[in-house]
Amino acid sequence: MANSEELLKKFGKLIENGINSYKDLNSEIINICKSKRDEFLFKMKIVGKEDLDILRKRIEKIEIELAKSNKKKIKKAKKR
Repeated sequence: MANSEELLKKFGKLIENGINSYKDLNSEIINICKSKRDEFLFKMKIVGKEDLDILRKRIEKIEIELAKSNKKKIKKAKKR
């Protein structure tokens, strides 16, 4: 009985160490992939998601301002 308990403890420790190693390896692989992706985007001169969102917001703001200025011009033209 004592031998089987000792064997189970060692087996449990082995599994625990394996899980920790897997988590470390997994996070390291993810970091490498992100780095390679960023390098590729930089080389291809492609904008990232954050940059694209910023550009979309700027365009929306400009479109709103343009629509407002067009409305003002139309109102002025009708008053004449």
